[in-house]
Amino acid sequence: MSQKILQIITSTNGENSFSNQLSKAVIEKLAVIHPDTEVKILDLTKTPLPYLTNSHISAVYTPAEAHTPEQAEVLKHSDDAIQTLLESDIIVIGVPLYNFGIPAVLKGWIDQVARAGKTFSYADGSPKGLVTNKKVYLSIASGAIFSEGPYKSYDFSESYLRAVLGFLGMTDVTTFRVEGTAIPDFAANALPKALSSIEEFAF
Repeated sequence: MSQKILQIITSTNGENSFSNQLSKAVIEKLAVIHPDTEVKILDLTKTPLPYLTNSHISAVYTPAEAHTPEQAEVLKHSDDAIQTLLESDIIVIGVPLYNFGIPAVLKGWIDQVARAGKTFSYADGSPKGLVTNKKVYLSIASGAIFSEGPYKSYDFSESYLRAVLGFLGMTDVTTFRVEGTAIPDFAANALPKALSSIEEFAF
């Protein structure tokens, strides 16, 4: 069955990026399973979405029928990002760990797609995610080791992404990690170990 994959790039290191290489391996594995796969690349390092402004917030809380042309234009980035997300079956997000968290460009994308009435709702009195029936893969890269050991509590990337994506309805999330890339005793085997975990995973 044909699947539409949205690949989100957030690392500025291009082909040398560990998170990009991990995402590429995930997509290649998915393409074997789904030969008719269509991949759309959203490179936030080249085309970052605008950060939230007062104009954006004002437009969000103004009924659509009352939008001025300026407000409609302000929301266009959000509308387009949400449409692309909703049209995708699988989302593969490359996540280099920056200062214990996600890159600013990824937070900017989240702020544009997390929108009441579009991707979540409080219509029944409690939050309900509207972005459902999606599969998400996180490709997290870090110089240190954060999946276990003394730095585990410093990793706010995976927990945050699982929380915010889950809030929007994307609860089927799988994480792959390439870590220890800046540690001499681990660096050489970091990427091969991560790629091996993808090969062994039952997609």
